[in-house]
Amino acid sequence: MDISREVNSLVRRYQTRNPFEMIQGMNVILVSCPLSGVRGFYQYFQRNNIIYIDENLPEHEKLFVCAHELGHMFLHKKSNAIFMDTRTHFNTSKFEAEADKFAIQLLLSDDLINSYKEHNIEQISRITGYNERLIKLRMM
Repeated sequence: MDISREVNSLVRRYQTRNPFEMIQGMNVILVSCPLSGVRGFYQYFQRNNIIYIDENLPEHEKLFVCAHELGHMFLHKKSNAIFMDTRTHFNTSKFEAEADKFAIQLLLSDDLINSYKEHNIEQISRITGYNERLIKLRMM
C-alpha cells in the first residue's frame, strides 16, 4: 500500500489534515482516558474502530497519537498489536514505523515541507515540534 497516496486520498475526502476532525466523519470511537505506559492504541472490536488516547498527553502529542492510530486503522485494521506484543514473539516494529509514516505524512503536507526546503532536518524538527526521526521519515 502506498501510504502517501492513502493519506492524500483521505485529506481530499475529509478536507482536513486534522485526525480528530477526520474521525468525526468515520465509524471511529474515540476514548480519552488515563493510560499507563502507553500513549495510545487502536482496537478493532466487533466491527468497531476504537482509538484510545492518553488524556494526560499535551495537545500536540494527542494530535500525533491520533494520526498514528488512524494509520493503524487504515494500514493494519485487523492486526491485534496488543496481542502480538504481549503473547507472541512477532516483531511489530514494521507496523509502528508504517503508522509513524502515515501520521507524519498526514500532519505535515508537501506544501509545508517544501516551504522549509532551505532548512535542515534539525531546524524543521524544532519548527514543527516533531522529532528528527519523524522529519527524516517524512522527507523520504
